[in-house]
Amino acid sequence: MKRAIVTGATGMIASALIRKLIEEKVEVYALCRPGDPQDDEFFKSPLVTAIEADIADFASVPSKIDKQCDVLYHFAWLGTFGGTRNDTDVQTDNIRYTLDAVKLAVDTGCECFVGAGSQAEYGRTQEKLTAETVANPETGYGIAKYTSGKFSRMAAQQMGLRHCWVRILSVFGQKGNPNSIIMSSLDKMLKGEYTSFTKGEQQWDFLHCDDVALAFYLIGEKGRDGAVYPLGSGRTRQLSDYILAMRDCIDPSLEVGIGDLPYNEGQVMYLCADISELTADTGFTPQLTFEEGIRRTAAWMKGVHP
Repeated sequence: MKRAIVTGATGMIASALIRKLIEEKVEVYALCRPGDPQDDEFFKSPLVTAIEADIADFASVPSKIDKQCDVLYHFAWLGTFGGTRNDTDVQTDNIRYTLDAVKLAVDTGCECFVGAGSQAEYGRTQEKLTAETVANPETGYGIAKYTSGKFSRMAAQQMGLRHCWVRILSVFGQKGNPNSIIMSSLDKMLKGEYTSFTKGEQQWDFLHCDDVALAFYLIGEKGRDGAVYPLGSGRTRQLSDYILAMRDCIDPSLEVGIGDLPYNEGQVMYLCADISELTADTGFTPQLTFEEGIRRTAAWMKGVHP
């Protein structure tokens, strides 16, 4: 891979991927929404060209790219949080924008399209997630991700592109969603605040964004055409164990309120990716322990909020 296009370039996973691509000496066209702050260090790299392009205007991008590209990574998405996840108009638009991204890949000479799917495509399940696990999305967001994966694969096949779809599980790290359990809890712990939790009996699978970036890089290089890859660490730990590990990384003397809160209605109690096909196809294995990921994330948070 010599050149890649990354949509949604200022998001957590896209940013981590761009850092990885720079490390691998890959030229990057980083697509950002007009007005998005381009304050990441990677924008200073001579390997990165920032292109302002609204998600609804991918058709304007080919005229701004003067070299043939190899892989397009599609992360840009509207309506990822709150009530917009069930906004049918917004989520239907996302399907069309994903198909626009496939056409952008073709128009810029790419041979591969890699799309960012979601665990939300599966709905709730008690089994380890594979490409064959029955999808039963329960939100508009999950339905749109699932449909986008199917339609973009169809379009890619018609246009002669290699297509890979990655169903991402629970990711944390630099630029992560501040309302997620990892990021919000870590923020409170860094401030020395008491934090309340459920009993934490859930068996979950977390992966740091730098490992997610490694997986996406390898999928762009070696991913199998038509593959659907669930992406996590491939291992579970009890949520209470993760909480105590976070606390111990920050301050072992901090008191945490495990068991203070009731479970939410419909609480997901098991979440784990089977990454055996991903490993077989690309050689991917997670490089970071959860604890190392927490230390990296905490260091970033201290720098952003000193």
